[in-house]
Amino acid sequence: MPLYFAYGANMDFAAMSQRCPRSKPLGLARLARHRLAAMREGWLTVVRDPRADVHGVLWDLALADMPALDRFEELASGLYSKVSQPVIAAGGPKRALVYIGANAGPGRAHAAYIAGVLASARERALPPHGVAALERLAREAGVTVDNAPAPAPKVRPRFATPFDR
Repeated sequence: MPLYFAYGANMDFAAMSQRCPRSKPLGLARLARHRLAAMREGWLTVVRDPRADVHGVLWDLALADMPALDRFEELASGLYSKVSQPVIAAGGPKRALVYIGANAGPGRAHAAYIAGVLASARERALPPHGVAALERLAREAGVTVDNAPAPAPKVRPRFATPFDR
C-alpha cells in the first residue's frame, strides 16, 4: 500500500477514517524543506522553503481508498496535484504521496477549516513549531488562538534519563 502524508484536514483521524476506512495512521512525519501556505481558495498547501518543515501524519493508504481521497482533494478539477515526496517518519525516511495545491496564494485559510486543522494538530501532539505554523495561519484567518500547549504524548519515553538504561 502507498504511504500518504497528511498536513491539513486529513490529520483528523475520525474524518480520515470515515473518508478512507481501509487506511491506517502510522504516526507523525515531517516534510523537510517546505512550509505551509494558504491557497486563494482558502485551503492549505505546502511550498518549498529550505528553512522550514511541515509536520503531519503519515497514513498507510489502501489502494481502494485512493479514489475517495482524490475526490476529497479535488484532483480532477485541478485544485490539488499528487506528487511523491520524501518524508521523515519515526522509522526513518519514506516516500509518500503529498497533495500540493495548484496555487500557493497569497490567500487566507477559511477560519473554520484552519481552526479544525489546528485542533487536530494539537490532538496529534505535533511538535511546537509545527503547531506554531498553524497558529500563524489561524491568526491571519481571524481565528483566536488560545496558545494552549499540545497535549502530552500518550506514550512514555523509552528512557526518562540516561541513568534509566
